[in-house]
Amino acid sequence: MIRQIFKNSKCCVAALALVLSTSALAQEYPGKLVKIVVPFGAGGIADLTVRVVAQKMSDSMKQPIIVENRPGAGGIVAADTVAKANPDGYTLLLISNGTAISAGLFKRLPYDTLKDFAPISTLGYFDLAMIVNKKLPIKTAADLISYAKSNPGKLNIGTINRGSTQNLAAEMFVSMAGIDALIAPYKGTPEVITAVTTGEIDVAVEILGPTLPQIKAGNLNVIGVTSTKRFAGLPNVPTVAESGLPNYQATSWNGLAAPAKTPKVIIDRLNKEINLAVADPDVKRRLLELGVVAQGGTPDSTKNLLASDIAKWGVVIEKAKIEKQ
Repeated sequence: MIRQIFKNSKCCVAALALVLSTSALAQEYPGKLVKIVVPFGAGGIADLTVRVVAQKMSDSMKQPIIVENRPGAGGIVAADTVAKANPDGYTLLLISNGTAISAGLFKRLPYDTLKDFAPISTLGYFDLAMIVNKKLPIKTAADLISYAKSNPGKLNIGTINRGSTQNLAAEMFVSMAGIDALIAPYKGTPEVITAVTTGEIDVAVEILGPTLPQIKAGNLNVIGVTSTKRFAGLPNVPTVAESGLPNYQATSWNGLAAPAKTPKVIIDRLNKEINLAVADPDVKRRLLELGVVAQGGTPDSTKNLLASDIAKWGVVIEKAKIEKQ
């Protein structure tokens, strides 16, 4: 009996020590600069999005948050850096649908996309736009599908590099619509926009943000956005799903993750700060100007989103017969 009481007492002491340690950790964090590693170059939508949110978080947490751009190898360089970082909440990774795509594009990764990271929250979602050359008699996704079926093999769709979100969104459209079309990869967004404007290609699939100024100026003919809801900044532009291809959806998103084994109390604190930041009216306005709909989430919902996108884009990659690197 005495031995059992002693054993129970030791368990209680250990549990109390854990509670006190966790409580102290929660109060102390963050005690120094926090770094967010971004797998893209400076100036892009993802980079600008995380900088807007990070500044708001920094103000709230009263600690500097810096953004370190580490592009390369489809995001692998940045992700591997964070996967191997100390799980203390001071080194974070910008994750996205691109993180999910890389899981299907590469034969081997130096990390496990689902096991080596602790997703924290989404930051926002951003649409792709389906843009058509203004000389073509196409106003909706239904028109586009009809045109392609009447001209088999003649329709060409421009995107950026093969295996990108834009490229896979185009591949998925062709597959779901059951049309015969050529998907042509270009070096970058400016080249894609120029090609569809001049008529070098018939259709372009591109991130909405960089095209917004030209869309609003009337220089580009946009027949639809690729999410399940219309973009608030262009309320008169329908979704592809509602204008001709039901169930089609190809939304891009950004979020933050920490190395696996980061204490839950830190993940929860960061999640709280992210959700407060993206709910701020000024942050929402600034992101909307970039073509991003600010939206946070829970660690579980973010992990589920990442897992579902790995499965979704993996199927598209297989159907498109894109050779794994």
